[in-house]
This record gives sequence, C-alpha cells and structure tokens, in this order.
Amino acid sequence: MSTDRAAPFARPPSGADSSRGRPSDLPHASVSAKSDRQNAIRELIESRVVGSQEELRRMLRQRGWDVTQSTLSRDLRELRLARVPTDEGARYVTTDHEPDTGRMSLESLLPQLFDRIDGVGELLVLHTLPGGAQALGFALDAEQWPDLLGTIAGDDTILLICRSAQARDRISRRIHALAGES
Repeated sequence: MSTDRAAPFARPPSGADSSRGRPSDLPHASVSAKSDRQNAIRELIESRVVGSQEELRRMLRQRGWDVTQSTLSRDLRELRLARVPTDEGARYVTTDHEPDTGRMSLESLLPQLFDRIDGVGELLVLHTLPGGAQALGFALDAEQWPDLLGTIAGDDTILLICRSAQARDRISRRIHALAGES
C-alpha cells in the first residue's frame, strides 16, 4: 500500500502515538481506531462545553486525531450527540441516556427549542430553533407515544407521523402544553 494514498479512516497526525490502538495502515485497525476516536469524542463532550464541530475537531487534533468534518459528523450521529442551545450558548449533549444519567427530557427541551407546529391529515411539522430538531426528535422518539408512529428530524424541522388525524390533534395539544404554549 502506498503511503501517499489516504486511508479510508481518520488517522492521527504523523508522529502521534499509534501503539495504543490508533489507526495504522492495516485495514483491521480501523475498527479499533473508530472506537478509540469515539471514546475520545465522548470524553471531550462530557468534560467540557463544546459549541461547534470545528471546536471539537481542534480538540481532537490536540489529542492526536486528525478527522474530517464528514467523519466527525458521522461519529456524532452514531454517538447520538446533538447540538442544543443553552443559556450559555450552543453545546453538544448526549441524547440517548436514561433520564437519571443526564439525557435531556422532552419536558426540558421543548420549552427551549419549540418555535411552532402545524399539521394536516396524519402529519405534523414541528419547527425548532436552528440545530434543535435532532435532539428534540430523539426525545420525542424516546417517549414512545402510542399516537406517534415516528419522526424524521432535520436541522430545525421535525416531521411527526401520527396514527390518525385525531392522534395528530392530541399530539399537537400535548406538544403545545409541554412547550408552555397552552
């Protein structure tokens, strides 16, 4: 394998310690490297406020991980980390832990992120503040409401698929109430 070709996985910058499960030019090392890289991301997110992917990339680079933006985005998605606005500014939070371990609940997220909601038939479109849809989508899915079949979340918009038009009305009222819009 030529050393001029880029490997299909993120590698620490040259000179970084590759003896601790970090990537090498061997294909089997990428699974271990991905796990190690994702553990580093988790440690950084849990130990300090990280407000942007670029800021996280710089922190990872300081730890010896030179990752592309697309690799970092994929890692954040796989780790179920979302960027949410807080009183101190935007930050990344874990969205899939149980409530007693710090997952932000729907009740705490909706008042912060809710913009408006509208619907037709069995569909609702929930608009959030920029960057809020992923975290809110995870929180909605975690509620497992019987009237809600599923969600699709973008950056600031969530499509909610309801069981019926009557279910749509119930969910809309419930979301308004939780957002403090009753």
